[in-house]
Amino acid sequence: MESLLKEESTERGKIHNLGKMLPYFDPEYENFSQRINPPRVCIDNSTCSDCTLVKVDSMNKNGILLEVVQVLSDLDLAISKAYITSDGGWFMDVFHVVDKQGQKVTDEKTIKHIEKALGPDSNLLGGAKGGSSPVRSVGMHSIGDHTAIELKGPDRTGLLSEVFAVLAELGCNVLAAEVWTHRARVACVVYVNDVASGQAIGDTCRLSRIEHRLRRVLRGHTGGDDDESPAAHTNFFSGATVSNTHVDRRLHQLMHADVDADDGLDSRAIVSGEAGNAVAAAAERPVVTVEHCEEKDYSVVNVKCRDRSKLLFDIVCTLTDMHYVVSHASVSSDGIYGIQELYIRRKDGRTLQKDEAQRVIKCLEAAISRRGFTLELCGRDRVGLLSDVTRVLREHGLTVTRADVTTVGGQAINVFYVRDASGEPVDMKTIEGLRVQVGQTVMLNVKKVPSSSSSSSAAAAKSPGQPASGAMSRTSFFSFGNLFAKLRA
Repeated sequence: MESLLKEESTERGKIHNLGKMLPYFDPEYENFSQRINPPRVCIDNSTCSDCTLVKVDSMNKNGILLEVVQVLSDLDLAISKAYITSDGGWFMDVFHVVDKQGQKVTDEKTIKHIEKALGPDSNLLGGAKGGSSPVRSVGMHSIGDHTAIELKGPDRTGLLSEVFAVLAELGCNVLAAEVWTHRARVACVVYVNDVASGQAIGDTCRLSRIEHRLRRVLRGHTGGDDDESPAAHTNFFSGATVSNTHVDRRLHQLMHADVDADDGLDSRAIVSGEAGNAVAAAAERPVVTVEHCEEKDYSVVNVKCRDRSKLLFDIVCTLTDMHYVVSHASVSSDGIYGIQELYIRRKDGRTLQKDEAQRVIKCLEAAISRRGFTLELCGRDRVGLLSDVTRVLREHGLTVTRADVTTVGGQAINVFYVRDASGEPVDMKTIEGLRVQVGQTVMLNVKKVPSSSSSSSAAAAKSPGQPASGAMSRTSFFSFGNLFAKLRA
């Protein structure tokens, strides 16, 4: 009898507790709508005669605009016009793009890459297999086993040469690197492996020794001895700890967290007696304004600046990392200036306060100004190649303002954005000197960016009172040819 009463009491307890239980949700339910409405992409080459239309429809999610623009930017596609709508639960964009030659996108590999990166089988909504562009992620280069090193600190002439020399001395082979400098600060992501084994460097003692040497190089001109000095920052990623952040986005983050977004003249220019150039550069900054749209309760960001590749990526990347959501945007270009209008809110749905608006203006100006305009080098890879090349550049008085370094098979493809010590275009005598020293191991073809004087006068005729091209007038573009084809011939 007692056992029957006990069982009855237990059953009553179970029934009573049912009312306190939370309802069950299938974990797949959250992704159900994504499976019903997967991302769709359409590559349209028939509507416009001079460009390709990339149309993307998808469910909306935080950061989706940046992912889409990132895919197009990584393919070196120039966005001449765009219409963006991502308010509410749906995301609908149209991008007018051309390739590096200014032609329609007709290459089948490029088209298939876009369809794979943005279509139903992509990772655009986070639920499907595949990826959008792993080759551009920190620690995700398709260069084999490697260690990624992040560097940030004060910039100075010859710094890049010293960094690569230290890595070569410590037995590190540089597989790829991305370097940005702006307002006397430098940020860099370098991918290395061990010279002897070709594997990632996992020895903690060796990594500590590399970090100590690199910190000394970064803070060398300050004379400080504090390894924890905030002026110098180093970080290592290897194996399972690699960062999946897109490399250009990571460089923006490194410089955004620094004094890069603050006002003031370039301290390097002031020290070298070139404050006049710094003042001129300040007068040529991008025009960025923030207004409030009462009707729709948005903050409206207007940007007008010299048009260039990856401009939209830099703007959207900066706004995303500042935790703002772009709900609507229109992008256009007249061939000289890029004009962008973006309707944004904070993630909590509020518009920007006055101090926030000023911060957005400063950060966008800095983000737009970080990229320069180039010097390309292509040759057979070997240990110490970068150390030798950057030493030659330093000996000829050239300052590297940005560098993109990669290795494909046994081929080194290096792009350097350079200027002379006074910030002026590099003259041909200097280039001939480079040809003598570097041209012994790589094929050297020189082509210069068209003079900014003509483009500036055209800009003045089209848009009087607008900023001239400061970056273009003080930086030259040189191509060191494609030795790969020559070597295989």
